[in-house]
Amino acid sequence: MNNVDTHIDETLLATLDAQRQDYLQEGRVSVRTRRDRIDRGINVLLKYQDKLVDALNSDFSCRSRQVTLLTDIAASLTPMKHARNHLHTWMKPQRRPSSFPFNLLGGRSHIEYQPLGVVGVISPWNFPVNLTFGPLAGILAAGNRVMIKPSEFTPATSDVMADMVREAWAPNEVALFTGGPEVGQAFSALPFDHLLFTGATSVARHIMAAAARNLVPVTLELGGKSPVILSRSANIEQSIERVMLGKTLNAGQICLAPDYVLVPEALLETVISTAEKVTGAMYPTMLHNPEYTAIINNRHYERLTGYLQEASQHGVRVIPINPANEDFGAHTDRRKIPPTLLINPADDLLVMQEELFGPLLPIRTYKHFDETIRYINAHPRPLAAYYFGADKQEEQAVLSQTTSGGVCINDVIMHIMQEDLPFGGVGPSGMGAYHGVDGFRTFSHAKSVYRQTRLNIGKLGGMLPPYNKATEQTIKMQVKK
Repeated sequence: MNNVDTHIDETLLATLDAQRQDYLQEGRVSVRTRRDRIDRGINVLLKYQDKLVDALNSDFSCRSRQVTLLTDIAASLTPMKHARNHLHTWMKPQRRPSSFPFNLLGGRSHIEYQPLGVVGVISPWNFPVNLTFGPLAGILAAGNRVMIKPSEFTPATSDVMADMVREAWAPNEVALFTGGPEVGQAFSALPFDHLLFTGATSVARHIMAAAARNLVPVTLELGGKSPVILSRSANIEQSIERVMLGKTLNAGQICLAPDYVLVPEALLETVISTAEKVTGAMYPTMLHNPEYTAIINNRHYERLTGYLQEASQHGVRVIPINPANEDFGAHTDRRKIPPTLLINPADDLLVMQEELFGPLLPIRTYKHFDETIRYINAHPRPLAAYYFGADKQEEQAVLSQTTSGGVCINDVIMHIMQEDLPFGGVGPSGMGAYHGVDGFRTFSHAKSVYRQTRLNIGKLGGMLPPYNKATEQTIKMQVKK
């Protein structure tokens, strides 16, 4: 280990220790203190919104003001306001029934939600503000301290967020650390009381292994290939407009973006023409259009163009949606890729193997609805599944016969905007969940409390040696069907 790595480790550990000691000295974290910490987050988001817009536009090279305000600023403020407004109710002890005969004799049970201590947050680059400040709502509501490591792929945004954190909170409340992979590696190895990671499944394996060395519990928000099922009963234009909005927002660089669409064979050409129509209405031009987001960096741009090249080489029908017939190839420095449909690609191609995280959309056809269920179940469990249609039997089949982190009926992505729904994956798409009260509980310890009556329950029940007839009667009452 070199001197730089040693310095990083020492700085991180010192901050963790300072936060933990301050948390222990504080004792019970009052409603007023928690609300104050959340309010400071709200205020700093409002104050720095313009700087964040500029920073994200710089990091992506092209990202519109409206996209940033909607998906990063507003989407961070909403959970913070929700937590602030519901905090008093969430913190109340939760009564639980006591078992017979303890309940008849005066025994009482309840749950108290206690802060975990210091929570680590590793946030990604695609929505760096939202996926840093959004989780803070539940973490601060639960009374915790926080250490944050944002992505090195959005350095300008990370620098602004570092200024925001320094202004809003003391270092023993919230601290943010910028830097590259060496900082991320050291950060993930810290003995946090909980660690939240949002990012790729491949990276999550390393994060989980590092956390396991200290038995740190983790919440992993990952991704996968979220499928769309288009039913014969669906309103085609409405459905495809919503799918293409989800696919083109942030140029598809969304963990919940639709990753492929399953459509009835007879509707394929209608779906293609409708996708061209609705996308053209949203983006008449794209190459120089500030509302159409660029790919984050050259590595991801080359990854996506590589998928397209492989598909073309294997004879896949590739349909770029390019209303103005712009020459994207002559302007690769802009890192823009038009929304592109890939028709019936084989399963062994990269577009069907990897999470796309870009504006590419494979479309596969089916003859019978049951084929869609079998296809989804033959692949790793996704972060989301989307069904478009009015057939209640099909809808129920999707809900009951497939497993995904969440589901939208007749839309995509919108379930993440519901603060009272837990957000999380399952299996390779993640573990654990947050948002709303579920976030508060994820970042709290549910402490079981039993209050015993003054009666000597042990003696009355024959649980004190020497055992007697009361013991046998207690056993007889419990050891039966």
